[in-house]
Amino acid sequence: MMNKRMLGRTGLEIAPLVFGGNVFGWTVDQQTSFALLDRFVDAGLNAIDTADAYSTWVHGNQGGESETIIGNWLKILPARREKIIIITKVGSRLAEDKQGLSAKYIMTAVEDSLRRLQTDYIDLYLSHKPDTETPIEETLRAYDKLIQQGKVKAIGASNYSANQLHEALTVAADQGFARYEVLEPEYNLYDRSGYERELRDLCIGEGLGVITYYSLASGFLSGKYRSHDDLGKSVRGQGASKYLNDRGFRILDALDNVAKAHNAAPAEVALAWLIAREGVTAPIASATNIQQLESLIRAVDLTLSASDIELLTAASD
Repeated sequence: MMNKRMLGRTGLEIAPLVFGGNVFGWTVDQQTSFALLDRFVDAGLNAIDTADAYSTWVHGNQGGESETIIGNWLKILPARREKIIIITKVGSRLAEDKQGLSAKYIMTAVEDSLRRLQTDYIDLYLSHKPDTETPIEETLRAYDKLIQQGKVKAIGASNYSANQLHEALTVAADQGFARYEVLEPEYNLYDRSGYERELRDLCIGEGLGVITYYSLASGFLSGKYRSHDDLGKSVRGQGASKYLNDRGFRILDALDNVAKAHNAAPAEVALAWLIAREGVTAPIASATNIQQLESLIRAVDLTLSASDIELLTAASD
């Protein structure tokens, strides 16, 4: 059995790697998605991260494609629903009248997500990004109602600053509402400054679970992109271009050295570094084929030494 970690104070236990469902309905079709999810669960992993907005950026998509595929997968074997932790999000723009964190919109959006996911509850429901137009009290009141109704087990936030998260926690405490119990920040071996320091200290101090996105820096930390000529290897390649600099190459060198010592891939080392970080419950990572997924699974079992971690962290400072 894979060791599980408590996800903050949610009462949910997750394996230390979350499957990123952003690829479902984008770079992965439904049949391949089913095969990936089957293997993921068979390996003892149990948390899947998606959002209602996945994947609006694809021409012809309206959003909800990822949730729909996950729902169709769950329908095949309904008994596994209770073993799976489903994380989805609300707030990103689907259309002019479908965005934000107003109470009215949350109540509509959650029903849409439940229908697509073919389930009667969401384990963890996240505010995808802050909504400065809506009072945080209104947003939290709506979430609190959903938790009381049993439609949502716990709530969290993504892309919040330390100040925004602190305000939300304060309002929840003052009003007696359910509070954000999980943060989903961008965090990886290259992108550290946004989460480390104030935000990490707040999460640790308040006992929040933390699941990180862009855990492989748009694939850069896999070592796939080592020059501008490599960026065409994937539809996501251009997102890695900003990492092609002296610091990025320093990090890749360190990843290569540690990977060689462990007979592992650079991506596995980058994920293992995150799994070992204080204040991180689990990184989110996606895969578009079984070979990539097997590598993610190996990352969970990869134990880095103190000197490995020191080498990687120093290269990224």
